[in-house]
Amino acid sequence: MTFLKQIGRRRFLGVLGGTALMGAVPGAVQSAQRAATASSTFTPDLEIELRAVQDQVPLYQGPSTNVWRYRARVLKGDAQSVSHHPDSPLGPVIRVHRGTRIRIHFINELPQPSVVHWHGLLVPEAADGHPRHAVGPGGRYVYEFEMINRAGTYWFHPHPHGMTGPQVYAGLTGMLIVTDDEERALKLPDGDRDVGLVIQDRSFTRDNQLRYMGQGGGMMGMMGGMMGFLGDRIHVNGRPDFTLAVERKPYRLRLLNGSNSRIYKLAWSDGSPMTVIGTDGGLLAAPVSRSYVTLAPSERVELWVDFSSRAAGEEIGLVSLPFAASSGGGGMMGGGMMGGGSGPAQGSGFPVLKVRVGQGAAVSEKLPEKLASMPALRPEQAHNVNNPRVIRVTASGMRWSLNGRVFEMEGVAPDEIVRMGTTEVWEFINEAGMHMMGAMPHPLHVHGVQFRIIDRRVHPSAMAAWRSVSDGHVDEGWKDTVLVMPGERVRVLMRFESYPGLFLYHCHNLEHEDMGMMRNFLIKV
Repeated sequence: MTFLKQIGRRRFLGVLGGTALMGAVPGAVQSAQRAATASSTFTPDLEIELRAVQDQVPLYQGPSTNVWRYRARVLKGDAQSVSHHPDSPLGPVIRVHRGTRIRIHFINELPQPSVVHWHGLLVPEAADGHPRHAVGPGGRYVYEFEMINRAGTYWFHPHPHGMTGPQVYAGLTGMLIVTDDEERALKLPDGDRDVGLVIQDRSFTRDNQLRYMGQGGGMMGMMGGMMGFLGDRIHVNGRPDFTLAVERKPYRLRLLNGSNSRIYKLAWSDGSPMTVIGTDGGLLAAPVSRSYVTLAPSERVELWVDFSSRAAGEEIGLVSLPFAASSGGGGMMGGGMMGGGSGPAQGSGFPVLKVRVGQGAAVSEKLPEKLASMPALRPEQAHNVNNPRVIRVTASGMRWSLNGRVFEMEGVAPDEIVRMGTTEVWEFINEAGMHMMGAMPHPLHVHGVQFRIIDRRVHPSAMAAWRSVSDGHVDEGWKDTVLVMPGERVRVLMRFESYPGLFLYHCHNLEHEDMGMMRNFLIKV
């Protein structure tokens, strides 16, 4: 049964404003009149108006598709800081330099409460996009922060409790790119040769409207939430059948998995190696080579790709290779009757995009052997190195949880309090495999910090599934999201030094997040 059939013949976006989906927790949404106001003591270098609006976009032959999208305009500062994708539901690309002081006026023109999370950015508590800061229809919120992140690829998306999945799915996604002096000195490809690629899966009705089942009613809706939504068409930068036209020169490709739940095992169709130069938290210390890259929802990776050796007119595909999504081989991890969508099963192989090489002369450039300085952070610096803070993936009935707990708007357990200025080891454990739906991967995301991955350990019974994706992990860099496979334990190292306050950790399978697989943690001075 399709999502549209569950709710009648109303269009997808009309439903998003109604009660067919999970509503916000009482008290979660601020009154539209309670607008966060600009601070009189904060002087921005860059000021942006960001609107969440309803719109229509022609994606396929026939009727236009109803979408929700971000629109932005610069009020103060460099007008080139914001660019939009033409004829696409994808939000703007915002480019800023490290040290820039930023003010963003968010205006919610949707029929639902919403709030913006600046994914991967180190920002004050009030600017992080916590669900308790969501504003209702007509509401406004002002974000103010200084960009202290390293140069890298970040993004922004909604974060209202219970509604993040459908709002992101409707089109509310944007990319945020940070530069700094260290990166600019490397003279990496820029301009038209610095390309952001947002990969998402979607499903459509016959009249080109978005179909979404993740939070429908009854058993199918519960199953969709438990498994996560998997669409049957791949969109890149909001467009189907995406082809990237390139010159015979080196390129910097910034890949973002913006899908609700789908994991990609990305490789070149001819088996060429992938040269990785960056991950979630920015550039690596030095390039690394992979035969494929595993990219879970919300993860980013940056590739150096030299097309100068390609023949003029040549085409090459970026594909997602098959992998085992569960310790049982992945057969039950798909869409259709067992999942939240109509698309290929989790772990299926399929094409993602095509690259077409132009006719011009070849120009070769050398990739630097050293890319960026990596701030020193060692496990022995952690006060709990021998007693990590443990986060267990758990399941009960038809609901995912963390350490047996689900989201509470302002709830913090005693073991979810950390001290400002400390370094800690957290251990994520995915041991829910005994549950009927438990043997599945979970991308776990932590707000307020970037972390380093120390090590991964896997139960022997789950080794086959883990090995099907493990060579594609890029654990050398800074991360804010880590994919934890069934039977896997991952230790990460983080230092809480940016801002105190209430932040979130959660699964970035958005259907899991919406059902409550999310918790607060408090960074206390």
